[in-house]
Amino acid sequence: MKHEPAEIFRLHYKAPPTIARFMQSPALYRGLMGPVGSGKSSGCCLELMARAFAQTPGPDGVRRSRMAVLRNTYRELKDTTVRTWLSWFPEEAFGPFSLTDLRHGVRLARANGERIELDVLFRALDRPRDVKKLLSLDLTGAWINEAREMPLGIVEALGDRVERYPAARDGGSAWAGVIMDTNPPDSDHWWYRLAEETRPEGWAFFRQPGGLLEHGGVFAPNPRAENLEHLPPDFYPRRQAGKTPAHVRVYYCAQYGFVQDGLPVYPEFSDARHVARTDLAPVAGLPLCVGLDFGLTPAAVIGQRLTTGRWQFLDELVSRDMGMVRFAGLLGELLRNHYGDHKTEIWGDPAGMARAQTDERTPFDILRACGLPARPAPSNDPLLRREAVAAALARDIDGLPGLLLSPRCATLRKGMAGAWHYRRLQVAGEARFVDTPDKNSFSHVCEAAQYLMLGAGEGRRLLTPDQPDRPRQGRSVNAARG
Repeated sequence: MKHEPAEIFRLHYKAPPTIARFMQSPALYRGLMGPVGSGKSSGCCLELMARAFAQTPGPDGVRRSRMAVLRNTYRELKDTTVRTWLSWFPEEAFGPFSLTDLRHGVRLARANGERIELDVLFRALDRPRDVKKLLSLDLTGAWINEAREMPLGIVEALGDRVERYPAARDGGSAWAGVIMDTNPPDSDHWWYRLAEETRPEGWAFFRQPGGLLEHGGVFAPNPRAENLEHLPPDFYPRRQAGKTPAHVRVYYCAQYGFVQDGLPVYPEFSDARHVARTDLAPVAGLPLCVGLDFGLTPAAVIGQRLTTGRWQFLDELVSRDMGMVRFAGLLGELLRNHYGDHKTEIWGDPAGMARAQTDERTPFDILRACGLPARPAPSNDPLLRREAVAAALARDIDGLPGLLLSPRCATLRKGMAGAWHYRRLQVAGEARFVDTPDKNSFSHVCEAAQYLMLGAGEGRRLLTPDQPDRPRQGRSVNAARG
């Protein structure tokens, strides 16, 4: 049935200060970050529609645009993004929305005889075939909702698809771009790297004030918070009750950070207690221990046991989609350049004893060929591996933690803080979790730390009765290890 647009539809929108600057930016890639409730999604909806109205009309007087809207899953796309869009642009005034292909065909007639034809395509990443089709489309612009959940590759690929519609014969693109909104990601996210560190040309990032401010661990309302006139009274103070400080900082204060999901593998870990304020240096005269995890994402952790029995993790080497030959070369270079004066013991995942089908070499063979005489850790028991690290975290020696991380161990730090976790099961009632930790980008370096501790004797220490009359160093690690 042909859609007959409403004769008059008045839409009133006043952009908060940060969103107003975001809308005025000419950058090809624009990012908007802020706390929950700050109006980010609404601002992006209005920005797409405003750009459609500003398109150059074709010879027939039609201003044409084709926009893509992305979210990480279809459930969130339908429940959140589509609802926000239709709340601003209802079907009875702007045209029918197709639930079959999640497409809104906006068709509007203007008083001067011109027409607006805007096709908005809603897509999610959990249907790879749809993403593949999307990245072959000719678009005017795109909006990525909650961009922290999107790979940078998708963002960059969308930038190559915009400014392709309409064709020059139909007026061409008066505007093209990729806009993004998000709650704050972690400090190792691509958003942080681009917005705070590299700041590439053609990218512009805008950060809204938080709804709360933190003073000495106490959170208070921020008088500079935006969009408060459209929120219930005391929106942020009432919602912070019962939330962890990490949750409040990310979602209400708009600070970069990590919010724990699932059950952490190391609840014994405390960032304030187990992470040094400055980079740790190796102690002269003491050997280094290196733990390795293999596979296509090999990782290494470099540590040292002090004479008091305390452990310090000095450094890490984390890779992605890297072969063992290249990784061994990088590890050897790191050890030579930064720790060349120290004797080194290297321990790896015992599964690395299996030979490859291509050349029948094991990861340990490759390491030895690169001058790194590594040995398999004495056990691959998951419980023993976890406890070897957990015991050091729980240990207290002279009022100091039994394990201290250097800030250089950024990935390991985040993994131990909860990024490596047991996934919650989707069941009703009491919270339940899977039996084994999730394999993710943090699991490899965390397991490398486990092999380090097992190889250095911490596993045997757990299985050996304590002898209080022995010297402290003897009690801190089993001196009889092989």
